[in-house]
Amino acid sequence: MASKHLSACTTVLVGKKASIDGSTMIARNDDTFLPLTPQRFYVEPAVSNRHETWKSNQNGFTAPLPEKGYRYSLTPNVEVDKEGVYAESGFNEKNVAMSATESVYGNERALAFDPLVEDGLAEDSLQSMVLPYIDSARDGVRYLGDLIKKYGSPEGNGVLFSDKDEVWYMEIVTGHHWVAQRIPDDAYAIAANQVAIQQVDFDDPDNFMYSEGIQAFVEKYHLNTNQSGFDFRSIFGTDNEKDRHYNTPRVWFGQRYLNPEIDQEPTSSDLPFICRTNKKISVEDVEYILSSHYNETEYDPLSRGNEGTKTLFRPISMNRTQNSHVLQIRNDVTNDCAAIMWLNFGVPAFSPYVPFFGNANDTDESYENTPVRCDDKSAYWMYRKLSVLVESHYSEFIQDDVDFLTDVKEKLRRHVQATIDEAKGLSDNELTNYLTEQNHQAVKMMRIATEDMIHRLFEKGLNLSKLTFNMDKNL
Repeated sequence: MASKHLSACTTVLVGKKASIDGSTMIARNDDTFLPLTPQRFYVEPAVSNRHETWKSNQNGFTAPLPEKGYRYSLTPNVEVDKEGVYAESGFNEKNVAMSATESVYGNERALAFDPLVEDGLAEDSLQSMVLPYIDSARDGVRYLGDLIKKYGSPEGNGVLFSDKDEVWYMEIVTGHHWVAQRIPDDAYAIAANQVAIQQVDFDDPDNFMYSEGIQAFVEKYHLNTNQSGFDFRSIFGTDNEKDRHYNTPRVWFGQRYLNPEIDQEPTSSDLPFICRTNKKISVEDVEYILSSHYNETEYDPLSRGNEGTKTLFRPISMNRTQNSHVLQIRNDVTNDCAAIMWLNFGVPAFSPYVPFFGNANDTDESYENTPVRCDDKSAYWMYRKLSVLVESHYSEFIQDDVDFLTDVKEKLRRHVQATIDEAKGLSDNELTNYLTEQNHQAVKMMRIATEDMIHRLFEKGLNLSKLTFNMDKNL
């Protein structure tokens, strides 16, 4: 296994008829192996007449790059020479969103007959090899499927794609085999480091895509554990004790939030992949799930609850979440204003999601330039400071933080709507420049608000020191 980045992420996908405003949404926490793997956020310009070869410094994967590529945004590592690129999440100029990857794990039965390819296409290269070259979510699945057929995969990966109409989730589970499912328009799905896709309908090309020969492969090596049907999760995935403490509880919590009427156990092996709810899902709902830690349950590690239960399950938001993002594509505005990345560079439990219009030609310097060591300028380190402060005196600071996040959510939603209203009548480069400037304004507004919050918590923390003493004035 090549990647040091490969770790535990959590994914949420929402169809356009399941959302409150007709948006498609794909979202994920990008969790790394260690708490500090600094990232940056910038825009890679479109290219043409290029003659270059991509080579991974993590596993040696090598492939020629297409001559032409679309402009796209990305959130890669800062220490590329050490950690690899890992472009992870973004939009291209065709309003196609992609997030890669949700690490998943094939079982030994399947891997025995289609082993992982050591120098194949891994997570560190995947986003860069696909997002600049695709025109739709469905095209993304096809394009990546062709690459896996040609080069193989050195690891199990779940890949998210969306455009204004469709949301797709693709799971690569062995060296060459994969299945992708379209999330129904009226449904949502949550995945957490375990093969998630269930029954595959090979006669429904509108909603399923898959690797060449996968049915024959399963039949030849007697991999189907079911009496009937083709349950991708049970054929290729794992179902073990680690899953029930590390993976399924996160899916359970997200489904519990969106479907509180359904009685399920956090350790259940039968949690559904495709789900429907009477609730219209908002960006805020997705953010809540990704920033959660079993809030208001006995499993919350930040609660005053029983020590035996509150650390039983791995939470969704973690100190090693390097970025959390909701990639929203709206259908109630013009295409040029439709793509919005809600990006959180702190620990999601304590930090805000800042909106960035995808139709932009650069990002603010504080996002584009992140140093390896903590500083006073970059967004990454600013939001990390906020996160550490809140958790340091959690019971005393959490309400202040909740109030802060509630206030900035209101301001940021107002900013997005005002930007869209003001953008009417603009087009082409004029519109792109305007949206780029509004992204900068959102960053500026959030820096002022966040630094003020940090200073207030710092002052409050000084009064919480245990190095204090009340002397009787008569002594």
